[in-house]
Amino acid sequence: MATATALPKRQDLPREYTWDLESIYSTDEQWEADFNRADSMLVEVSSLAGTLSKGPAALLHALRRIHDTEMLISQLFVYARMRRDEDTTSPTYQALAERISMLYARFGSAKAFFEPDLLALADEQIDGYLAADEELRLYTHYLSELRRQRAHIRSAEVEAVLAEAGEVTRASQTIFSMLNDADLKFPTVRDENGAEVELTKGRYALLLESKDRRVRRDAFEAFYSTYAKLRNTLGVTLSSTVRRDAFEAKVRGYESSLAAALEPNAIPLDVYHNLVETVGKNLSHLHRYLRLRKEFLGLDELHMWDINIPLVPGATIEFEYNEARRTVVKGLARLGSEYGQILREGLYQRRWIDVFENEGKRSGAYSWGSYTTPPCVLMNYQQNLNNVYTLAHELGHAMHSFFTRRAQPYVYGSYTIFVAEVASTLNESLLTDYLLKCTEDRALRLQIVSQQLEEFRAALFQQSMFAEFELEIHRRAEAGEALTADSFTEIYRDLIRRYYGPEVVYDEPIMLNWSRIPHFYTGFYVYQYATGISAATALSQKILREGQPAADRYLGFLNSGSSKTSIELLRDAGVDMTTPEPVEQAIGVFAHFLDRLEELMHEPGNGSGVGLTEPYPRDNL
Repeated sequence: MATATALPKRQDLPREYTWDLESIYSTDEQWEADFNRADSMLVEVSSLAGTLSKGPAALLHALRRIHDTEMLISQLFVYARMRRDEDTTSPTYQALAERISMLYARFGSAKAFFEPDLLALADEQIDGYLAADEELRLYTHYLSELRRQRAHIRSAEVEAVLAEAGEVTRASQTIFSMLNDADLKFPTVRDENGAEVELTKGRYALLLESKDRRVRRDAFEAFYSTYAKLRNTLGVTLSSTVRRDAFEAKVRGYESSLAAALEPNAIPLDVYHNLVETVGKNLSHLHRYLRLRKEFLGLDELHMWDINIPLVPGATIEFEYNEARRTVVKGLARLGSEYGQILREGLYQRRWIDVFENEGKRSGAYSWGSYTTPPCVLMNYQQNLNNVYTLAHELGHAMHSFFTRRAQPYVYGSYTIFVAEVASTLNESLLTDYLLKCTEDRALRLQIVSQQLEEFRAALFQQSMFAEFELEIHRRAEAGEALTADSFTEIYRDLIRRYYGPEVVYDEPIMLNWSRIPHFYTGFYVYQYATGISAATALSQKILREGQPAADRYLGFLNSGSSKTSIELLRDAGVDMTTPEPVEQAIGVFAHFLDRLEELMHEPGNGSGVGLTEPYPRDNL
């Protein structure tokens, strides 16, 4: 860390490690031309109001024009936002992102007539349209899903107002994003060698893995002290977001914000409640994990800033990026030759990945794109095992998008958030199985097992805690109670103590963790990490046991997009998320890894952590 005192500027990064946004628009002038074209298309979209009753051809024409316009605007939006994410301080791309966001809102207003006009038609009339027009029958499932939501679609006038108000009602989300990614500046901390290091979100994660407890504590305190200075502002932005969710749910006639988030994707509310209740009944496994971690590290006290340190700090392997992508390709070989070929092309030839941190770059990692663009992945790569897993995770999203867009027409060429985390987490599970087969080194095996346990802690237990936090703050908003920074902190304090149990010392700064979570600004998103790891665990176990037949069923899931409901798609692949069973199975796998950790703790020999063996020749990559 001593050498990483300043981030490189964007223009200084090697081109091969940046994503290929030029394949979307080679110049900003091309973007401007398409922006103007999309702007003009809104006029035709608006003119289609009142035409749906004229017959099946009119309905088909409206669907095509709306989707063509949406496809172009999505492409414009993706380019502008990803350019902005390269350098969030760039006024040029801040402006492009704002302009396309406003155009998206205007498009929402222009097409607001569609659902009310469609649902003004009797079911018998729509069925007659579908029977009469073969090309229209492509949209049968899409129209069926809209009809299912009939009770929650308002008049064309109200829908238009809601669409126009979108930019205003989502202002709190935009404000948080700009504070968190552009304006928030962290202090410097001293690394293990005493050198001053500029703290960033990417480096914070790395510093928490330091073998020096002083470094971990200082990074923790410096990080949260920065958010503490804005606690009241961040309390207002989150409160405004929660009240927006409650308002929109009420306007649309849903019984709660939770129902408004789940019912449009046909997710039964029992899925959410089953998750929270099942995890809540099994917190003893998380408490056991923390107890073992404390014992193995030889700590008198386990603080939250001790949880991310590798169990074998002295044997931690550094994964240079090129080694990381080779490892990921090999780890996913069980998914078949076609999957592997496409994966290699994305990693090496097509430049899907924006790899390294640079000055002003958005923090974290994500996979994104639109129907007409490549699946792009933003990373802020650090040379550790955790980032190898992050790469595999985001490539799961990217490959899901690639297969879906290749196999499905635009109307079904995406997938719901509910299934979005399945492919990413399944990749991590297969990577773990591969890595454990690649080494007999005790130290490295400890690191891999620890990594998998951390994945379950973060994705299953912590996201369930976040889900319970969201449930409670929305319940209070719907009951008319005040939501402030103090109330958020009180709720979070009670939850983290119950989830993490008696083994942890709860330093006060961790109670502000609610203030820095971007996903809280997209209501009831985070629970899907927990359901995702549950579904992915079940599917990966089938692939590891059955081989190619299970892999083929899984690839069928990737190819299916949104051609069925999410629950149906997962059921076809072999997992039923309407029952607690997948969550219980995931907790069982977590318990299995706890047993492996305990065995390794008492196994003789320290191991050198020298690296992986090579079960397959490198030239196959």
